[in-house]
Amino acid sequence: MELSDTVVMTSGEKVAALSLASLFSLRMLGLFMVLPVFSLYGGGLKGADPGLVGFAIGVYGLTQAIFQIPFGLLSDRIGRKPVIFGGLILFAIGGGVAAQAETIYGVIAGRGIQGAGAIASAIMALLGDVTREENRTKAMAIVGMSIGASFSLALVIGPILTSYVGLSGLFWVTSSMAVVGIGICYWVVPTPAIKIVHRDSKAEVSEFKKVLGHRELLRLDVGIFLLHLVMTACFVVLPLVLVNQFQLNLERHWMVYLPVLIASFVAMLPLMILAEKRKKIREVFVLAVTMLMLGLLGMFLMHDRLWLFCFALFVYFMAFNLLEAMLPSLVSKIAPAGSKGTCMGVYSSAQFFGAFAGGTMGGVVYGIWGPGAVFLVGSGLMVIWLLIVLSMEQPRFLQSYLLKIDNALLVNTEQLLNKLLAVVGVEEAVVIIEENAAYLKVDKQTLDYLSLQKLTMTQLTTKLD
Repeated sequence: MELSDTVVMTSGEKVAALSLASLFSLRMLGLFMVLPVFSLYGGGLKGADPGLVGFAIGVYGLTQAIFQIPFGLLSDRIGRKPVIFGGLILFAIGGGVAAQAETIYGVIAGRGIQGAGAIASAIMALLGDVTREENRTKAMAIVGMSIGASFSLALVIGPILTSYVGLSGLFWVTSSMAVVGIGICYWVVPTPAIKIVHRDSKAEVSEFKKVLGHRELLRLDVGIFLLHLVMTACFVVLPLVLVNQFQLNLERHWMVYLPVLIASFVAMLPLMILAEKRKKIREVFVLAVTMLMLGLLGMFLMHDRLWLFCFALFVYFMAFNLLEAMLPSLVSKIAPAGSKGTCMGVYSSAQFFGAFAGGTMGGVVYGIWGPGAVFLVGSGLMVIWLLIVLSMEQPRFLQSYLLKIDNALLVNTEQLLNKLLAVVGVEEAVVIIEENAAYLKVDKQTLDYLSLQKLTMTQLTTKLD
C-alpha cells in the first residue's frame, strides 16, 4: 500500500493559502524594494556615511530576527490575527517614519520598526490552523513560492518606481502595501475556530536546546546566515557599480536584473532535479557554494565590461536561487521528528541576522576599500562556507509524517514509541500526548505500512514535507 498524500485542497484552503501568501508577499516586497536603490539615495541624507547606509539597509533583519519567534509564541496566547494586524501596523508606521526622515538615523529607525513587525511565525501558525494536516505542506509551498517571487519582483520594480516617486515615495508605497495587507487579513483570511498545536509549523521553547546542539542543522544555519549576509552586502554596492562604472541610470537597472533573474532561475532547475531525483544533494550543494564564490570573484574582476559583469551576476544568482530552495528543504529533511517548526524558526532567525550583518559589513567595507572589495570579501566568505560544507553528510531521504493516535493507545506512551520504532522503515518517532499524535520520520521505500496501520488502528495520511 502507498502512503496517501494527495488529498485535494478545498476552496476554503486555497483561499486561506493564497491570501496568507499575499500577506507575506506584500510585506517582503516592501522590504526588498529598498535593496536595489537605497545606496544611491541614502548617501544624500544628513549624517549619512557608507557604514550607516549599510546599517540602514540591513537593520530590518536585526529587528525581524529578534521579534519573529516571540511574536509567534504571542499568537498562541492572544490569537493569530491580532499579532498579524499589529505587525502590519508596525510595518506601515515604519514606512511612514522612513518616508518623512531627513537624516539617515530617521531611515534607520523606520526600517527597524518595519522589521519589528515580524509576522512570519504568526502567519505560518495561522496557515496551520485553517488548513487540514494533509494539505499543510502544499499551503506552505504556496507561501514559499510567493516569497521568492517577491524578491525577484522587488529587484525589477524597485528601481523603476523609485525613479518616479523618489525614496520617500517608495517608503510611502511600502506603507500602503501594509494597509492593503490589513484589509486582506480582515476581509479575506479566514478566522480559525480553534488554534491548532502543530510542532512542524511553530517553534517550541522546549526544543531549542536540542536544535541548537544539532551539528548538521547548525551547518545549515551558518549557511543561510552567510548566504544572506553576502547578498545584502552586495546590494549595498551593486546599484553604485551599475551607475558609476557602467553609466546605467537607475530606471534602466531592470534591464540587468530581469534577464539575469529569469535566466538564473531556469538554469538552476536541472541542478535542483539532479539533487532531489538523483539523490545528489551534497554534490549539488558543494557546486552551488563554489558557484557563489566564482560569481562574486567575477564581479570583482569584471568591473570594466558590462556583459561579463552580468554573466558573473547570473552565475551568482543561479547559485543563490538554488541554495535558497535547497536550504529549507534540507532543514526539513534533517530536522528531528516533531522539531521542524523549531528548526525553521532558528533557521529564519539566522537568515535575518545574516541580512543585518551583511548590510553593516557591506557599508563598512565599501567605505574603507571601495565597492569592489565588497565582492572580494564576499568571495572569501564563500571559501569559508565551502570548507564547512565539504564535510557535510549526504542527507537521508526521509519524509515527515503526522500520525493521529487513538486515546486508548496513549496509556503507555513509552511502549507505543518502542513499537513504532520497531516498524521497518520508521527511523524516528516522537509521541505527543497533548496532540494525540506521533511525528514520524520514515523511509518511504522500505516502510512496512501494513504493520504501522495495524499497530495504530489508523491510516497514515498526513505528509508534512
